[in-house]
Amino acid sequence: MQKFWHIDVLCVNLHNLKQNTYQINLLFYYMEIIDFSKRNSIINKYMAEMRDKNYQNNRLLFRNNIMRVGELIAYELSKTLDYEERDVQTPLGTAKVNVPTDKVVLGTIFRAGLPFHQGFLNIFDHAGNAFVSAYREYEDAAHTKVGIHVEYLATPDLDNATLLIVDPMLATGGSMEMGYKALLTKGTPKRVHVVCVIASPEGIEHVRRTFPEDTTIWCAAVDPGLNEHKYIVPGFGDAGDLCYGGKI
Repeated sequence: MQKFWHIDVLCVNLHNLKQNTYQINLLFYYMEIIDFSKRNSIINKYMAEMRDKNYQNNRLLFRNNIMRVGELIAYELSKTLDYEERDVQTPLGTAKVNVPTDKVVLGTIFRAGLPFHQGFLNIFDHAGNAFVSAYREYEDAAHTKVGIHVEYLATPDLDNATLLIVDPMLATGGSMEMGYKALLTKGTPKRVHVVCVIASPEGIEHVRRTFPEDTTIWCAAVDPGLNEHKYIVPGFGDAGDLCYGGKI
């Protein structure tokens, strides 16, 4: 677990009859970053396979590993939800069971997010589902300037929901931000989780600046940075292409 600290200094002018005084308040807040590459788990094996350029020829394996990582992160994330005790009638008596009470909504960005979304849906099988078509488009011939476009949105009511935005790659953070802003037109969630397979420091910083302060970022790995084409390095390439083939 990492804590991304940010400090704001506020100066307040307090006027009284005798003198002006200044009070400095330091406001500390952090965005929690949970990076599963910092601990040993089976996630590391799936990540090694997905990064391996030889394994990447098998789209089915790649999609399945994206889904598996989603399932494992979803299980860990479920531990952070709110729970209440309920009585469940069995054939032989009554069992007391703690069950989650959150109104979970899974938000996914087309198209690379689909197998990742399925992994979460396998765990949160009663969750609401939201879909956004946010995609990157290069705006210059050198492919160094990236624009983000949103064309489609389908979502349930998000008021008071626990929103999990799941997208394999958190590169620049632009598509994550645009997808989140599109979802906000359909309600205000009580809590937001950003979940990805690989994140970059640039993407994490962008989320910190554009998402609520109590957002948690979950990722299987944080890689060193982006190349000139805004791809995560070393990463594993274009997740959408690796899942579904190339595009024109």
